[in-house]
Amino acid sequence: MKLLSDILYKSRLEEVIGSTNLAISSVTFDSRKVKKDSLFVATRGTAVDGHNFIDKAIEAGAVAIVCEDLPVDRKDAVTYVKVTDSSLALGYIACNYYDNPSEKLKLVGVTGTNGKTTTVTLLFNLFRTLGYNVGLLSTVQNKINNEIIPSTHTTPDALALNELLAAMVEKGCQYAFMEVSSHAVVQNRIAGINFTGAVFSNITHDHLDYHKTFDEYIKAKKRFFDLLSEDAFALVNKDDRHGMVMMQNTKASRHTYGLKTVADFKCKVIENHLGGLLLNIDGQEVWVKLIGSFNAYNALAVYSTAVLLKQDKSQVLIALSNLNSVEGRFQYIKSKSGIIGIVDYAHTPDALKNVLETIKDIRNGNEQVITLVGCGGDRDTTKRPIMAQIACDYSNRVILTSDNPRSEDPEEILNQMQAGINPADAKKTLRISDRKEAIKTAVSFAKPGDIILVAGKGHEKYQEVKGVKHPFDDFAIVKENFELLNS
Repeated sequence: MKLLSDILYKSRLEEVIGSTNLAISSVTFDSRKVKKDSLFVATRGTAVDGHNFIDKAIEAGAVAIVCEDLPVDRKDAVTYVKVTDSSLALGYIACNYYDNPSEKLKLVGVTGTNGKTTTVTLLFNLFRTLGYNVGLLSTVQNKINNEIIPSTHTTPDALALNELLAAMVEKGCQYAFMEVSSHAVVQNRIAGINFTGAVFSNITHDHLDYHKTFDEYIKAKKRFFDLLSEDAFALVNKDDRHGMVMMQNTKASRHTYGLKTVADFKCKVIENHLGGLLLNIDGQEVWVKLIGSFNAYNALAVYSTAVLLKQDKSQVLIALSNLNSVEGRFQYIKSKSGIIGIVDYAHTPDALKNVLETIKDIRNGNEQVITLVGCGGDRDTTKRPIMAQIACDYSNRVILTSDNPRSEDPEEILNQMQAGINPADAKKTLRISDRKEAIKTAVSFAKPGDIILVAGKGHEKYQEVKGVKHPFDDFAIVKENFELLNS
């Protein structure tokens, strides 16, 4: 059975019971998707253990089972493959099943707390501008050239990932750019994938609900670089104090970029305002339609990656100057009266601080900054009070509101946020759990020239409450309220 060819070496195969000469019709780790002659991989998830569904999978037609614990009651007509780590095995099986598509592409993964979506999207658009067939895997959407494929996770599961990469190969893609989340690394979603390069943007406080400690979060990011081959390149932000940690054990060639320290690829911000950035990249001045110093890092990462992929430097800079910002990332709109609305995905303390510092840099000085911010439910609770105080530190008014409360009580989330606010800042803080009402209130406070930041959801077109995703678009609601001002 071809699908088992890499398990012996890569997945620590322990035992095979039954025939390996099988015709497999499909591979799945979801017992509900099992068909006749399927291979079912019993993985252990955070909420569900696939081992509990082995019998159900066999009843549905599975002829082979990959698992960590062999069932006591085994069927004679079924092949059982015992491995040390079934999620790792699933990665290599998925690669084999789809004929190892990552080996037929130049695939670059981008990891880090902030900037992943912007960087991969800009890379995708840059290489499309340079005339290539390109694939994209991002939080916002997946794309094969101009075809859009909805995205549900930052990094898809191993089967969905390889299926997408195989479709890219079939459509003639030469390059692909993907976000690689820390969850994906730990859960072996990228096991067996061949990366041409890996990019590290930064690492800040996030996902401690999952990783438990910041050290474990760093290790998850670093493991991505540890898995690279000697033919790959590793590119890290040297200005981030954890950047060089990422490359400690990598076999890949090592490269750095930065604005503040000596690095292989250098950038200096010459001008920074609402119209964009004037940058000096490797001695060449270039105007980009991106706003804020954090986007200077993203632009430099894109340039550096393209150069490491052997693209002409001048052509890269020309293409870079024509790229637009990414939806939901410092996306702004101006009312007829001159009020500026900015929608940004900032949902970590560092990201929120970066956006607010950028607003501070581009404002004239007399405008009010009104920040509307919330924190997601069922996620890292420790960042909630920190984000509330950051909003107060940089804003004239702050409205605490719901993000995606999910299964939590929105008012309790706001209580936890409010607990982090200094008593001196309490007077300028409101709490309105209804996000739509909160945006309306922010607009009603604003005068011509004022800046309203709506943070946390960015590109998302929904708000998740008690397991239901309700239509919700921050940018559309800001626009609607601006139009009401003019009516």
